[in-house]
Amino acid sequence: MTAVPIPIPSRTQFVLDAIKHRILTGQLTPGQALVETELAAQFGVSKTPVREALKTLAGTGLVVMSQYKGVTVRMVDADMAREVYDVRLLLEPEALRRAVRRGASLGDARDALGRADAACDTAERSLANREFHRALYLPCGNPLLGRMLDEVRDQAALVSAVAWAADPSWEREAAEHREILRLALAGDADGAATALHAHIASFVRRAFPAAGENRENTENTENTENTENTENTENTENTEDAEDTAPHQEKGLR
Repeated sequence: MTAVPIPIPSRTQFVLDAIKHRILTGQLTPGQALVETELAAQFGVSKTPVREALKTLAGTGLVVMSQYKGVTVRMVDADMAREVYDVRLLLEPEALRRAVRRGASLGDARDALGRADAACDTAERSLANREFHRALYLPCGNPLLGRMLDEVRDQAALVSAVAWAADPSWEREAAEHREILRLALAGDADGAATALHAHIASFVRRAFPAAGENRENTENTENTENTENTENTENTENTEDAEDTAPHQEKGLR
C-alpha cells in the first residue's frame, strides 16, 4: 500500500501562524518593525509568503502597514482596548447565555481551563485562556455571532498580552474563569453571563484605566441625554395638555 503524504501548511500559513504567535506571546512588541527580509531569513522562506502573511495580519488588526514606517506591530492604547472590549462586552456574555440555555456541551471550556492551570509559561497559559473564552461563546447556536467574536479575538489577545506584561493577574483571571464555568455548568445562564461581563469589564478597567473612564463618561453622557430627552418630552406633553385645556376653560367663563 502506498503511503499517503501528510499534508503540511503552506509557507504563507506557516509564516502567518509563527508571526501571530510571537505577537500574542509578547515576543514581538507593539510598535516593533517587521522587516520582510529579516523575517524571510528567520523562517527560511522567500519574501513572498512573508508579505502575504503580513497583509493577512494587517486585515485582522494585529499589524499596521504604513507607506513611510513600513509594517509594525499594532500599538495598544486605551482607545483600542475600549473599542475591542466594548464589542466583547456587548456580544460575548449574550453568546454564553445562549449556549447555556440550549444545553451546549462545555467540555472544551473545562479542558482549556485545566490546561491554563497546568501551564508552565505565559505563552501556553495565554493560548489556553483564549481557547477557554472561545469554547464558551462558540456553541451559542448562532454561527454569525461566533464569527463576529472570532474577528476581534486576536486583537483582544494583543490587548491582554500587553496588560499581562505590565500587571500579571493570572490567579485572579483563573478564579474568575472557574466561577464563570461553574455557573454555566450549573445551568445558570443569566448568572454565567453576568459573571463573564464583570470579568471582561474588570480586566480592561484594571489594565487600561483610561478606557474605563472613557466608557463611564460615554455612559454618563448617554444617561444625561436620555434624561433630558425624557424631560423635554414630558414638558412638551404638559404644554400640549395645557393648551388643550385652555379653550374649555374660556368657554366655561363665557
